[in-house]
Amino acid sequence: MRVFKSLVLLFLVPVVRGSMVQLKNGGYEDIVIAINPELPEDHNIIRNIQDMVKEASTYLFNATKQRFFFKAVKIIIPLHWLPKPEYLSVKTESYDKADVIVANPFLKYGDDPYTLQYGGCGEKGRYIHFTPDFLLNDTLYNIYGSRAKVFVHEWAHLRWGVFDEYNNDAPFYVSVNSGKGSVEATRCSADITGKYIVQSCTGNSCTTRECEYDQQTKLYEAGCKFVPDKTQNAPASIMYMQSLPSVVEFCDQSTHNEKATNLQNKMCNYHSTWEVIMNSPDFSNTSPINSASPPFETSFSLLQTKDRVVCLVLDVSGSMGSYNRINRLYQAAEIFLLQIIEMGSWVGIVTFHSTAQIKINLQQIVSETVRQNLITYLPTSASGGTNICAGVRKGFEVIKQKYSNLDGSEIVLLTDGEDSGMSICLKEVEDSGSIIHTIALGPSAAPELEQFSDMTGGLKFYATDTVDSNGLKDAFSGISSGSGNISEQSIQLESTGLSVTVKQWMNGTVTVDSTVGNDTFFVVTWDRSTSPPDILLRDPKGKEYRTSNFTVSNLNLRTARLNIAGTAEVGDWLYWIQNNHTESQVVSMIVTSRPASLAVPPVTVKAHMNKDTNNFPNPMVIYAEVSQGFLPVLGATVMATVEQETGSAVELRLLDDGSGADINKNDGIYSKYFTTFKGNGRYNLKVHIQGRNQTLRLGRRQSLALYVPGYIENGKIKMNAPRPEPSDEEIQAKLGSFNRVATGGSFVVKNVPSGGIIDMFPPCKITDLEAQFEEDKIHLSWTAPGNDLDEGQADRYIIKMSESLLDLRNTFEDATSVNTSSLVPKPAGTKESFQFKPENVTIENGTIIYFAIRAIDNASLTSEVSNVVQAALFIPPKESLPDTLPTEVITNRILPDTLPTDVINDGVNVSIIVTGSSIAVLIAVSITICILH
Repeated sequence: MRVFKSLVLLFLVPVVRGSMVQLKNGGYEDIVIAINPELPEDHNIIRNIQDMVKEASTYLFNATKQRFFFKAVKIIIPLHWLPKPEYLSVKTESYDKADVIVANPFLKYGDDPYTLQYGGCGEKGRYIHFTPDFLLNDTLYNIYGSRAKVFVHEWAHLRWGVFDEYNNDAPFYVSVNSGKGSVEATRCSADITGKYIVQSCTGNSCTTRECEYDQQTKLYEAGCKFVPDKTQNAPASIMYMQSLPSVVEFCDQSTHNEKATNLQNKMCNYHSTWEVIMNSPDFSNTSPINSASPPFETSFSLLQTKDRVVCLVLDVSGSMGSYNRINRLYQAAEIFLLQIIEMGSWVGIVTFHSTAQIKINLQQIVSETVRQNLITYLPTSASGGTNICAGVRKGFEVIKQKYSNLDGSEIVLLTDGEDSGMSICLKEVEDSGSIIHTIALGPSAAPELEQFSDMTGGLKFYATDTVDSNGLKDAFSGISSGSGNISEQSIQLESTGLSVTVKQWMNGTVTVDSTVGNDTFFVVTWDRSTSPPDILLRDPKGKEYRTSNFTVSNLNLRTARLNIAGTAEVGDWLYWIQNNHTESQVVSMIVTSRPASLAVPPVTVKAHMNKDTNNFPNPMVIYAEVSQGFLPVLGATVMATVEQETGSAVELRLLDDGSGADINKNDGIYSKYFTTFKGNGRYNLKVHIQGRNQTLRLGRRQSLALYVPGYIENGKIKMNAPRPEPSDEEIQAKLGSFNRVATGGSFVVKNVPSGGIIDMFPPCKITDLEAQFEEDKIHLSWTAPGNDLDEGQADRYIIKMSESLLDLRNTFEDATSVNTSSLVPKPAGTKESFQFKPENVTIENGTIIYFAIRAIDNASLTSEVSNVVQAALFIPPKESLPDTLPTEVITNRILPDTLPTDVINDGVNVSIIVTGSSIAVLIAVSITICILH
């Protein structure tokens, strides 16, 4: 338990970026539920949200043994819904930072509620997604249970980082009780009763029968469903089938089913959901409430969004004259005003040094003329000291000239200097109702700067003085609206820079895919010459654009901009840029575009670290979520660049393979550990994503609420309609190839020792171990970890086996060792394979052997124990199999990967090995192969 606690607490350090939920005396406050701006006005959605949460509060209170309830909820109403007197204005809340979103699915089959989870056991999720149909269609009650129960199920994912106790990809497993083997449904608790049923439908006519064993897998046949009895005695578990009337608890130590092949066991090391909840900060910071019901009824605030209001507050102190900062600021802010900020938004500009000046009051962007007028007010010179509070207050003044309050407004605050007086306006900023986005430029920007963003839910960026990294331009490009209206937002397709010597070329390819193409800009910048380099841009049909086609502003002589008329051609755009200056200079290419159609969502990327502040030697994790609509995009190449204050950059490839830092395979969340800490201070994150047509496909969301196939009531089987599934053709990505760039903002690292770093990081935990019999041998396979987590190459492996899963988990060192002297680890991310022949055990029907592995690096640092896998011999009852079927040894992975999407519905997830004839198997079974300690 001590090891488990330390692991859970390690994962619980991160806080979900943007979530403002507070827990006070057992009551959750400031929960934000946001309605997508694309949804038509329907007040039944609001009413049903309120009914759901009120009922869920009591259910949660009882399920957590009188400890937690929902006290205060904010519902964000779209801008286009008619205003009402009871609607207040949003403050720092937004759709993008909501805890729960209500939005249509991308595909027509998709009313499954789910929670987006990036991280491991105990780590908070990103958001809960409900569809309007789920909230409005009462016929879904029979499938998911009451909305209140579903909300508590999803809240446990979101808040406490627990996982589902069913597994649609591995719905059955082999269990042995009293020496007898049986096939069981993956569930918790194992006391849930029911029958194994296959339903066959022709037109509107359906028949049911009991499941038969599969001739190869020895588990139940494909299409077999576990249909529960409607009336149960088992009170657990909410994370399995919350729809059952008897289910009112989470599985705890006494009811947990550690043998089930589910994600809760895999991710949380076979601990129950209630154990994970008990180890959460929420639990340790509260006490049971002496009451039979929640002490408060849930209260609701209805908040309506409004037009976007942004004031740029820009530092023009003397230090901005160094490192060409003032010119780089102009280039970056110009991109924001001409290409990023959405039509209909209001924008003002303030500059500050020792004092602050209003450059231009709020202007609504209704035309290109307004945009061009705004850039004439951007600063071009720098002098004086730094008074950040003066700048912020002047920004507030600009906004208040139009609005009575600051609620929902945004300040983009850029500074490169320190200001010891920042603390005097912290409280004012916190209470303002405005969101402060901060951009720290250079190594001397005020270390307190991020407090403004943290207090108000703003974004945080950091740009070094390394010009070719485009950090400042990327920061401004990353400040899109948080409204959730993706059809209006600018999307960055490319951002690259290179120091180019005299008469040499920078060339490249930018792919414009079919989901974007409107309002497309190609922007070339350079840092020395006052005349443009030679530019050649060729579209997919061969049309060429040269330097003369690009526009160079008299106010900004180091930027050339081309706006493609109409919708840009789909395909590869090629560019060549020659430095015709008399000395080397940095040349950059930035490409932005907007969605091509309201009907087809674009591919989007969200990148971030697992936490904003890190204390060495804790590792960090880089995440990049690639999606179209709400569906994951699989098969992309994702490269992350992490840049430190010194300007030195580290490049890493993020993977979606279910190993190392990546939690789930094929969920569209690409991950990698980051351990290359080169010093204390700020770091920034940027990701490049490239998709190629032949490798891309869409995936299905994971952590879905269980679609219950039916119930047995009074002895009668009552089946629900089969779960609608999109066809393989529907989920194939019709994207062609694509490019994306996204900034992941900044983070701060502390406590890095000044003199060299010793090896502090062991190999990462192996999470995809598999086992199978091959004749009289056992074959193990897994993904190799690294020397430092998932980087490099481990030194050696330790493999253990036992007849007890929990003994292997709890006392790994005492289990029987497997000889691994011939096993040499491969580089991280490589598939490993190891075969051995155990000795001295009699294998008979019902025998189960468990295996686990640890990796050790060259500094003798040891990984955690891997997932535990099961190899089982189970011979199904004879009457369930054809007489001629040979007896076979089978294996079942106790903790399987997610299957590839093209086989998700093939039923079971089991490996079959050994065959031949029944005689060969009987001989193998009769041989004594192993006696376990």
